[in-house]
Amino acid sequence: MRTVSILTGRNLRLFFRDRAGVFFSLLSALILIALYALFLGNLQVDNLTERFPNAETGDIHWFVNAWVFAGITMITTLTTALAALAVFVDDRASGRFGDFLVSPIRRVELILGYLLSSFLISLAMTLVILVFGQVYLLTQGDSIMTASEAGETLGYVALSSLAFAALSSFVVTFLRSSGAFAALSTVVGTVIGFLAGAYIPVGTLPDAIVNGINALPFAQSAMLIREPMTVQALTALAGDTGPAVDAVKTFYGISAKVGDFDVTASFAAGVMVAVFVVFAALGARQLARRIR
Repeated sequence: MRTVSILTGRNLRLFFRDRAGVFFSLLSALILIALYALFLGNLQVDNLTERFPNAETGDIHWFVNAWVFAGITMITTLTTALAALAVFVDDRASGRFGDFLVSPIRRVELILGYLLSSFLISLAMTLVILVFGQVYLLTQGDSIMTASEAGETLGYVALSSLAFAALSSFVVTFLRSSGAFAALSTVVGTVIGFLAGAYIPVGTLPDAIVNGINALPFAQSAMLIREPMTVQALTALAGDTGPAVDAVKTFYGISAKVGDFDVTASFAAGVMVAVFVVFAALGARQLARRIR
């Protein structure tokens, strides 16, 4: 394990030394913040004002802010997990694998070093975004998550970081250059906001597209994270239970259905575990084949 710790530390240092890389790993989150600050936020506020004409304006803004930062939090778990594996792509492109193989380092230790550093970077960067979001809510006079809600959110964030680190480790094994990695990162950073229902609520889309999105792990990860992050604001807006609460949850991706099947929190968590197990195995196999 000492070798794995050394390799993980080396990958962490290389990632955080590249300030531009760190910035671009958060670019999708920053773009989403800018979009909602400029105009998308007002669209959601106007929409909710029409639906709940008797609601307090402050409660509407509270819900929108909480929902937006929940989406940003989910996006960050994926984009930063992928960005962390730029080290792997650079090592492969530069031929450093040859240096590793002539040293007393086993392939499994190299693989664990990349996977663990990807997970840790994703978790750390997402926690920064999560704390920033809570501080922003405080500055707006809104309540932040309770200890139990924060603990639940952290659990889902860790699970998502694990799953997306494994998924990313599998995807990058097919890349041979830094240019290809940069192109992939750009595409993922652009598309993931739509797949997670973060740019626009899924309720605005046709049912067929909603079913397709909700069947993906990205929307299910977002659903898990949104629940504890928006529960207080949603209660203030629409109450604890009732048709109005259910409608808002469905429209904003806080709950999900695929056809007539209700995607429960336990089912979504199981999907994330399955993503981790399957892609960790596939990624490890591919990494072992590429490290030569």
